[in-house]
Amino acid sequence: MPTAIVIDGAYFLRRFGYSFPHLDSRDPHHVAWAVGYLAGWHLKVRHLSEPLAKGDLAAGFIPTESPTLYRTFFYDCPPLTKRLHYPISKRPLDLAKTEMARQRLAIHRNLLTARKVALRLGRLNEDVNWRPKPDAMRRWLTEGFNPRDEDFEIDVIQKGVDMRLGLDVAAMAFKKQVDQIVMVAGDGDFVPAAKLARREGIDVVLDPMGGKAASDLLDHADGVRECRMTQPTENIGTLE
Repeated sequence: MPTAIVIDGAYFLRRFGYSFPHLDSRDPHHVAWAVGYLAGWHLKVRHLSEPLAKGDLAAGFIPTESPTLYRTFFYDCPPLTKRLHYPISKRPLDLAKTEMARQRLAIHRNLLTARKVALRLGRLNEDVNWRPKPDAMRRWLTEGFNPRDEDFEIDVIQKGVDMRLGLDVAAMAFKKQVDQIVMVAGDGDFVPAAKLARREGIDVVLDPMGGKAASDLLDHADGVRECRMTQPTENIGTLE
């Protein structure tokens, strides 16, 4: 039976530099390529012990055309497009025009056209507030309270991401569509999905991308396997 890859998009992009040190997380093409590479790497590890080396990329294995890959699910939220004011200077800020928003939308567009990738979008809370950055608070303690705009960041909360991931995992488990799920995540919110999959006999593999995963998420995985591309590549685009 095939393998499914489920990716917490925000976590994936946050840990991108560790797993893909030679790629640029701001480049939508690099991100889409890395999603395909990660899927292929995990399939290769699973199938290297089988005849004909099903997962051997050097032998022409194309993960997205293989029946061993069911689908890669990428869970994320569209960026905020609100108009705000900076907390100190009160200068206007149009979030829709920020580089971060443009990059995130471009990443989503690339993933929508990638082979065997399903983009699942939740939403960010609309009631946003500014919160001080940890580094700024430490500086205020030593140098005195002298806040600047750059000392603050927008406090956002993802909504609906864990629910969508849980529904997809439940559907795959109850319909016996896969026998292995690779979960690229680190948040304890995904524990119920992992527990359900294991109760239905699915092998749950956790890839925390070098991050510190929640202890209860580790408890409910069948093992940890981390993909890390240690060498640069000139073949971006060949896995899509």
